[in-house]
Amino acid sequence: MAVTYNDLTLDIRRSLRQAGIEAATLEARELVCFAAGKDKARLLRDGALYVSPEVEEAAWALARRRLAGEPVAYLIGEWEFYGLPLDISESVLIPRPDTETLAEAAIGWLRQQEAPRVLDLCAGSGCLGLAIASQVPAARVVLGELSDGALRVCRQNIRRNGLTGRVTAMQLDALRPPVQRLGDFDCIVSNPPYIPSGDIPGLDASVRDYEPHMALDGGADGLDFYRAILRHWPAVLHPGSRLYFEVGIGQADDVLRLMRGVGFGDLEILPDPAGIPRVVLGALYQEI
Repeated sequence: MAVTYNDLTLDIRRSLRQAGIEAATLEARELVCFAAGKDKARLLRDGALYVSPEVEEAAWALARRRLAGEPVAYLIGEWEFYGLPLDISESVLIPRPDTETLAEAAIGWLRQQEAPRVLDLCAGSGCLGLAIASQVPAARVVLGELSDGALRVCRQNIRRNGLTGRVTAMQLDALRPPVQRLGDFDCIVSNPPYIPSGDIPGLDASVRDYEPHMALDGGADGLDFYRAILRHWPAVLHPGSRLYFEVGIGQADDVLRLMRGVGFGDLEILPDPAGIPRVVLGALYQEI
C-alpha cells in the first residue's frame, strides 16, 4: 500500500519511540530527509505526496540501523550545531546541545573584544570554533586537533560554512606543549575527552560502540586532559585571556580548583539546559 512522506515519517517515529529513543520525532524526520534527498522544508511541503518504494525501503533500512544502535548523525553524515550544518564522520564525536552552553558563553565575551584570536583545542568536528567564528565576525580561529580523521572533518566544515578566510585547522596534541609558531590567543575553548576510562564500558551502546574512544577517554579520573592543558597551554595566553572548558558530571569543582592553581581567576561554573554544571571558565591573572 502506498504511503505518503508524512505517513512514513510517523511510522518510523513510532518505531523509534517504542524503542525508547527520546528524540524520535527529530530523528525520524532526518532519516526520511536523507533517504529522499530532501531538506526539511521540502519534506514539509511534500508531506502529502506518495513515497516511491525505493525511498521507503531506504528510509526503513536506515531506521533498522538506528534501532540497532547506530547514531543518526553517522547514518546521514551530518548534524547541526548552533545553527551550522556540519559534516560528521565516525572520527569525531557528535556535537551535543550541552556544548552550546560553552559556545554561548564564549561568544558573549568575544563579541566585546577587538579582533580576538581563539583556539579550539580538541576540536573534533570543529563545532565550537566554527560557531564562534560564525557569530563573532572579528574573530580569527584555530581548530586544534590530533586525529587525522577529525582534521579532515574540520577542514570540510570550514569550507562548508564559508569560513576559510578566518578559520584554520592544525594538528595539535593537547597533552603536549604547544608548537612555537602558534602565537598568542585571547581565548581557548575546549571540550576535551573527560569520561573516566573505567566508565566507558558502561556507556550507552550508541556512544560506546560507535563514537571514537580517543575523544571520550579522559584517563583514570577523567581529568588527564584538563591537567595537561593547564600545564602546557597557558603559554599561548596572556594576562586577561579567557579559558572555557566543558566538563563532565561531577567534575566542575575539580576543574575549577585546577584552574585556580595555575593562575586563573574570575572563575565561574555555568549549568547546561538540564541544570548540570557543564562549563568552567576563568581569566588568566598572571603569566605562566
